[in-house]
Amino acid sequence: MKSHVSAKKGVALAVAAMLSGGAGLAQAQLEEVIVTAQKREQNTLEVPISIATMEGERFTSLFEGGADVRALSTRVPGLYVESSNGRVAPRFYIRGLGNIDFDLAASQPVNVIMDEVVKENVVLKSFPIFDIERVEVLRGPQGSLFGRNTTAGIVKFDSYKPTEEFTGRAKLDVGELGTVNFEAGVGGALADNVQGRIAVLSQNRDDWIDNDFTGENDAIGEIEEQAVKGFLAWQPTEKLDVLVGAHYRDLQGTSAIFRANVLTTGQDDFNNNYDRETVSFDGGGGNPQEYDNTGGQLRLDYDFGAVTVTSITAYEEADGFSRGDIDGGNLVFGPGFIPFPSDTQDDADVEQFTQEIRLTTNEADRLFWQAGLFYFDGDLDVTTDPGFAPPTQVSHQNENWAVFGQLEYDLTDQWLLTVGGRYTDDDKELETPGGANDIEIDDQEWSGNISLAYRFSDNTTIWGKVARGFRGPSIQGRNVAFFQPSSAADSETSVSWEAGIKSLFWDNRARINAAVFYYVVDDMQFSAVGGAANSIVLVNADEGEGLGFEVDFEVSPNEYMEFTLGYAYVDTEINDNNLLVEVCGSGQCTPTDPLVDVDGVLRAQVDGNPFPNAPESTLSFTAAFRYPVGDGEIFAYTDWAWQGDTNIFLYESVEYQTEDQFEGGLRAGYRQTSGDYDWEVAGFCRNITDEENVQGGIDFNNNTAFDNEPRVCGGSVQVSF
Repeated sequence: MKSHVSAKKGVALAVAAMLSGGAGLAQAQLEEVIVTAQKREQNTLEVPISIATMEGERFTSLFEGGADVRALSTRVPGLYVESSNGRVAPRFYIRGLGNIDFDLAASQPVNVIMDEVVKENVVLKSFPIFDIERVEVLRGPQGSLFGRNTTAGIVKFDSYKPTEEFTGRAKLDVGELGTVNFEAGVGGALADNVQGRIAVLSQNRDDWIDNDFTGENDAIGEIEEQAVKGFLAWQPTEKLDVLVGAHYRDLQGTSAIFRANVLTTGQDDFNNNYDRETVSFDGGGGNPQEYDNTGGQLRLDYDFGAVTVTSITAYEEADGFSRGDIDGGNLVFGPGFIPFPSDTQDDADVEQFTQEIRLTTNEADRLFWQAGLFYFDGDLDVTTDPGFAPPTQVSHQNENWAVFGQLEYDLTDQWLLTVGGRYTDDDKELETPGGANDIEIDDQEWSGNISLAYRFSDNTTIWGKVARGFRGPSIQGRNVAFFQPSSAADSETSVSWEAGIKSLFWDNRARINAAVFYYVVDDMQFSAVGGAANSIVLVNADEGEGLGFEVDFEVSPNEYMEFTLGYAYVDTEINDNNLLVEVCGSGQCTPTDPLVDVDGVLRAQVDGNPFPNAPESTLSFTAAFRYPVGDGEIFAYTDWAWQGDTNIFLYESVEYQTEDQFEGGLRAGYRQTSGDYDWEVAGFCRNITDEENVQGGIDFNNNTAFDNEPRVCGGSVQVSF
């Protein structure tokens, strides 16, 4: 008994010492966070923008179970990501601003930037995430340096680039449902003044969902994702730097899985019709999805002495298709009542060319400035096969140019003033069969920002910012395939007021980034999705507004522990007394908005409603533990995310709202951190509690919904040098 008591006292003392960072334990300091949010490397404390970053284990662990970019959803306060097109067309939301339009031509107020290249189309935004050094989420309008369609913010991915030092990493994850993920990257010097890096990804999952209508076991659910990217850096002279990049992606798998009548009229959340491992499809051809994506870029930096000229040229192309049993069931067995079958396929052929030329001052004492030109040319052909009529192809063209500039001036040693502006000319055109539904639309607008920051010390800054954002005009042509007219929405502009604090404190062991914001969007673009025809109609609301705050907190009490906590709250509201949209065409949902009969069709008054897919609250938490053993350490890591009240459509109904959803993950193992290379073995579990969460719905046929990723547990091996 005495020995047991002594052991317990020893454990208690060890835990107390670890938490206090007391004698015998090194007091860990958080590393400096470098970001490129303003197109140059800066300590995040110097940047008057609400920025959240992800890297290392906090980022890579999200994908061990075979997930795609949607795994980032709610892992950063204020960021939400979802898709009704499976892996290939993610929709991003920041601070409640996004677009629920499921068409492949949909515009979004959140821009995705990968290695300094804007990915305009949703297909391009879905390029798999691997060999990534850092993710930055820039919250709020970014209309100065990055331009139109950033009224909500930016999600920015930076890949590992070539270095002189020879480095590499390989990681293999094997888990349930036949999940096998392999990722590797290697790079270093190839010759004098030449460096290279290449990285590959293979992500696979077996069919694991049964189709009880056909009686086929393991009928759908497959993922086969292969991708490669490479960079070549060359310094032919002391003044010129050249970076060439190229990438390729091949996706073959399953599109979104729609499930009929898994929501009960008058209730939210899944009912007894829902079975994650079973569907009852009589159409969809197995819900296949196939896409290829190829792209390349060339960056040139030439130092003229006083200024550096940067040129970034990039080209992207992608093509493929997605098909689905949209009604989510069959007319014979349901489940539930299904009035008619719906089997639809959409094909897309995407091309995009971008060119940016930027001048940056090299002689910055108190004044730093940059200015440039940007050009975008995009073409998109979308072919929709509704199943009951011949396929219809529509063509979108978009040409955009802009001139921009930003300066940062140190008024004193403590005060920093930042002013930026951008003028944009945006032209769009839709071509349809016969020309009856053709649309041409263009607009010219300015956007920009002014901010003032005060440095209390080297480790604490407060800042305030006013920004104007611009989202270009939008065109929607998908309805043409269903014998309805195309639609368009005018440009929207936003003004955002923000204030925040960034601080590194407690002997550099704790960091906080907090901001409050209020924004107003004039002529706000919305997509009215659904109704009896399952149509997409673009509309402009008079105004939308949002009010909220976000907090990112990180602390390392000692060298053995590290915690992060993030929380965001946003209250959004549509302000338009005259905006009416169709409610569910199935008649099986329960709208709670005032209804108006317009020519025999019920429409909802949505004035006062929250924005669709705008979670009122999001919370994320991570905890990491490590302890030295031999030449390495044992470790454990857990991450959790929670999502509050969310309305799925423009109108409100009892069924299409979600609340209090969460997911968690866990990984634990041993890593060796000494010697010529590091290695790690670990067990992992994604969605460890196997939560079954409603992610979205389809309201025109029945109470159809789709769900989140299943639980996947397995093992991981990693080597790096």
